[in-house]
Formats: sequence, C-alpha cells, structure tokens
Amino acid sequence: MNPSPTVARAIELLRQAKSVVALTGAGISTPSGIPDYRSPDSGLWEQGDLMEMASIYAFRHNPEAFFNWIRPLATTIFNAQPNPAHEALASLEANGRLQAIITQNIDLLHTRAGSQTVYEVHGSLRRATCLSCHTEVDGLPLVKALIETGQLPCCPTCDHILKPNVILFGELLPALTMHLAQQVAKQCDVMLVAGSSLEVAPAGDLPLLAKRAGARLIIVNFGPTHMDREADLLFREDVAELLPQLAAAFV
Repeated sequence: MNPSPTVARAIELLRQAKSVVALTGAGISTPSGIPDYRSPDSGLWEQGDLMEMASIYAFRHNPEAFFNWIRPLATTIFNAQPNPAHEALASLEANGRLQAIITQNIDLLHTRAGSQTVYEVHGSLRRATCLSCHTEVDGLPLVKALIETGQLPCCPTCDHILKPNVILFGELLPALTMHLAQQVAKQCDVMLVAGSSLEVAPAGDLPLLAKRAGARLIIVNFGPTHMDREADLLFREDVAELLPQLAAAFV
C-alpha cells in the first residue's frame, strides 16, 4: 500500500537529509505499557504529587518512600518490550537514515531495540550512584532485587543508600549528555519528534534549537506541543503505527 501524501513527504525529507536526529518522550513507550506523565487515569501525575515522591529532596530525606513509589514503575519497565516505534528508529539508524536519538525516557527500550547512539538526557536505571562516597555501580541487578524482594540498594563501599542514575525533580541534567544532545540538534537537517509533549525543559527546547539552525521539523504526537506551528509536518497519530511506515521506505 502506498503511503499517504503527508507520509510520503516525511519520507522524502528523511531521504534528502544528511543528518536526522530523533527526540523521543514518554509517548513512544506508552504502546509498551509504560505510563506517561499526563494521560487521564493512567499518567504518573494521577498517582500523586511527583514533586513529593520523585524529587531529590524526597530521596535524600525518605529514600524508603521513594523506592516504594518507584518499585511498581521499575517492575513495569523491566517487563516492557520495545514496540514497533522503537524498532523503527533502530531500523532507520541501521539503514543510515538516523544519526542519533535524544530521549527523555529512562526505560532503556531504545537500546534494547538495537539503537546504538542514544543520549539519555534524563538518565536511566542502568547505573546507580552513592550520594555519600560517589561510588557508581551497575544498577540493573539492584533494581531487579528491589522488584523481587523490596531490598533497598546499598553502597558496597560505605553502605549508604544508592540512588539510580535517573534525573529527579530538583537535579541538573547530565552536563555532557545534554551538551552532546544540543550539538547534534544544532547540526541536524531534520529533527523527528516522537511521543513528546515538549513540556519539560531543557530537552523540550531542542526542536527550537534545531529549527533555528535551519532543520526541518517533523512532529508525531497525539497531543499539542508548543512547536506545532513551527513543524514542517505534524502527525496526530500513534507513533507505533506511523514510525514503521517511515522506516519501511529505507529497508
């Protein structure tokens, strides 16, 4: 089946570009069963005040409550599988059309789908760090133990509680990762936004950075964003259905 004219135009933009960068948010992982922040009834904001539960202040003052909150989310993340949207971006990269993914997600689904160049600007569960002695360790076994037994992760060096390397409210984004993300955003010819409301700065400002540097902008998101008027192409469609259509053109 031939793609629609608008999809065909998106494919042509990807084909003509020397550098394509994708920016992904929570909406790319909702088809995998991971809740986003704002959806009615299922969003994480519906579960309580995230500023109370998912802030660095809350972690420092009551780490047990923090881990009680994140345990079911971590369980959902560990049980989730990459969906066709993740696989489509991995395919675009493997076929030379996509140079990098900038993601606001902590769920590791891009790398599990096979993507190689992924800038995780909000961190991930891959590593954990002791805020007391700064020892850094593999975070995945610790998260697995938390899921299975409720065991809090402790530092092997000083026995303080370890913090997963995810960015909590009140923390700065990882400086090097964000710098690299800004660089590829400024250098790309096309930025493909997939499943992000663009409401969280500074990652949400990257499309504007790309646009000011001369890039074309394609947005695929169910809800509105502040960059919709700047988009060259705008799709109010399911990322798990639209992105595979784009990737299929380059297989």
